[in-house]
Amino acid sequence: MLIRSRALASVALVALAATAVGTPAFAESLQDAIALAYQTNPTVLAQRANQRALDESVVQARSGLRPTVSVSSSAGYSRSDYPDSTTLTDLDGDGIPETSVTVPAGSTDNTSGSVGVSLSQNIWTAGRTALGINAAQANVLAGRENLRDIEQSVLVSVIQAYVVVIRDMEILRIRQENLGVLQRQLDESSARFEVGEITRTDVAQSEARLAQSEADLASAQAQLSSSRASYAAIIGQAPTDLVAPPALPGVPTDFDAALDVALAENPGVRAAGYQLQAAEAGVAQARAEYLPSARLSASYGGSTSSLSNLDELADRRSFSTTASISVPIFTGGLNRSRVAQALEQANAAQIGVEGQRRTVLQETSSAFAQVASSRSTVAAGEEAVRAATVAAEGVRQEAQVGLRTTLDVLNQELELRSAQVTLASARANEYVAQAQLLAAMGRLDGPTLAPSVERYDPAANYDRVQYRGALPWDGIVEAIDRIAAPPIVPANDAVDAPVDAQLKSEVIQTAPRN
Repeated sequence: MLIRSRALASVALVALAATAVGTPAFAESLQDAIALAYQTNPTVLAQRANQRALDESVVQARSGLRPTVSVSSSAGYSRSDYPDSTTLTDLDGDGIPETSVTVPAGSTDNTSGSVGVSLSQNIWTAGRTALGINAAQANVLAGRENLRDIEQSVLVSVIQAYVVVIRDMEILRIRQENLGVLQRQLDESSARFEVGEITRTDVAQSEARLAQSEADLASAQAQLSSSRASYAAIIGQAPTDLVAPPALPGVPTDFDAALDVALAENPGVRAAGYQLQAAEAGVAQARAEYLPSARLSASYGGSTSSLSNLDELADRRSFSTTASISVPIFTGGLNRSRVAQALEQANAAQIGVEGQRRTVLQETSSAFAQVASSRSTVAAGEEAVRAATVAAEGVRQEAQVGLRTTLDVLNQELELRSAQVTLASARANEYVAQAQLLAAMGRLDGPTLAPSVERYDPAANYDRVQYRGALPWDGIVEAIDRIAAPPIVPANDAVDAPVDAQLKSEVIQTAPRN
């Protein structure tokens, strides 16, 4: 990891050097960057590991359907010490002892041992086990949506890093071109000053603009180096010769349609819905604590009173089996508190669903507005660059015949470069806004954007581990456990219900239109 970190840290210097010496020998596409990040980004990989860990919660919940078997053994040792003792004996019954027996001090040693095996099997827990499985499964589904959300966030970062590098490369090209133009303008001004066509002031103006252009170029180089370093941190390698990104598939042009898709497919909303399902299962599980439970227990083993005679273990054997029913009568308020706690957790989860919907409304509306704004800015920027290019050429020609001053030429050149920089930034902003809109809709998918990458399927690990340790009678025990179990009562139809109509209407009314 240390070597990897040092390698990434050196990207900024390598990138700056690469900018100075020329373009690399091979090109890199946005699909290449997405594929690499999808497979190697640490944030994505860590979340996938967390999801695999979450899959184990279902295995743990299902373990309640199976017996527990344990083996125990014990060995004991005891020692008793006693002092001298004298025993008096009355031989003729006259009450006067005639003889005495003295027992010297000594000690006795005793050893004991036992070995046994015990088994315990839940027969019916009033749904505690089965409802725990339901809650674990809902949490796994919520975790998958959280993983999808993390993947989308990383993909937005990848796209942003990619287009920002392209933007900064374009800005650096503009600054380099501007420097060359201003250098030629200074040479021309100096020559005209030598023959007396212009004053020293005109030359000084050219020198000032050239110095400012050199400063702008240095700033553009530093910005590009920083962008390349950010690119490497997210994607895992330094950018090479990046090609123009393709159009993102599925970018909507209708806000109503985009909002409907976002409310249905946004991973945050879906995860909140699954979390609500888990919380509702938790309420039913807490209520099951009021009901009885049945358990079957059995044990078998042997014991010996002397470890020197281990054969006695086989002779002194015992077997016992017990069927027990436990009925909670008084728990000191524990069960009631658990139910109240579970209800409030379900209430919080239900509120969380509405909160996620509102967040999606805001994110979708903001991204859609940004897309529309950026698109208009790009169109205006292209027109501005076209007009500024024509104006700059006209001013240069007019200056050559004395109709324009040197300052006019410099100002028009500055206006042209400013329009070009604004256009480059607007194009990057539009592309990032489109990615953010797709992410808000839940449709920014790595394998869709980069078809060559193999899709990571979190269900594959779940299918592999969910029945680990299963026994043939698991299904029977689960079916019995669900008999008379408290039902899972939905708090409401929050998962499938449309967002608050008035709130949605207000957002739609204020949404930008293409």
